[in-house]
Amino acid sequence: MKQFKQILLSMMLLCCVHHAFAQAKRAPQNPDHKKFYQLLKEANLKFSYPAGFREIPPVDNEDFSYDFAMQLPDKDFEVWLQVKSQRQNWASYENAMRDNSHKELANPDSMYVDMSKADATTLSADNNILVRNMPPEVLSKYNADAGKSYLINLPDLDVTKHYKYALLVALQKNHTGTLIAVYFTNEKDADFYRAVYRAAHCLRFASTPGK
Repeated sequence: MKQFKQILLSMMLLCCVHHAFAQAKRAPQNPDHKKFYQLLKEANLKFSYPAGFREIPPVDNEDFSYDFAMQLPDKDFEVWLQVKSQRQNWASYENAMRDNSHKELANPDSMYVDMSKADATTLSADNNILVRNMPPEVLSKYNADAGKSYLINLPDLDVTKHYKYALLVALQKNHTGTLIAVYFTNEKDADFYRAVYRAAHCLRFASTPGK
């Protein structure tokens, strides 16, 4: 009798597992996710969805173009992510350097500076932006070669959901890609920086291309 119950339990478990896999197989693939994960692959970034966060539609208009967004439910905290591959730009730059015409192109490894500055300026309500270079120990955690952070006072706008402040972080992996993350809050307190810590560790550059 005991053995029969064990067999029955095993059969029920197998049926549940099979049903779960069947449901997952039939689930439609979000085309936006496919695009985002392709961008991550091209920029050699690894993404692990942070626990407790909920995905929301990213902002993509003439002023802001982001690839992924998420928030902490019931918290004044939101994250926008922008991913850019620099591999094609780097290939064009190397070709230009070898070209006898010596066509001038900006070094792609420095483009993160202009990209992040432009985003920070567009977000800002004033010119009072606190800019810092990312310290080496922080860059090491994300396997990045360079980076900057911008603490921004926000204007009262619908597009940013009337948040008061934003922390923009730009990370650069030489010859590979750029990541820009914007963290929104209404309070620059310890809870905000704890939430930033939770969200920030979802992305890092892979140590080996394609790995």
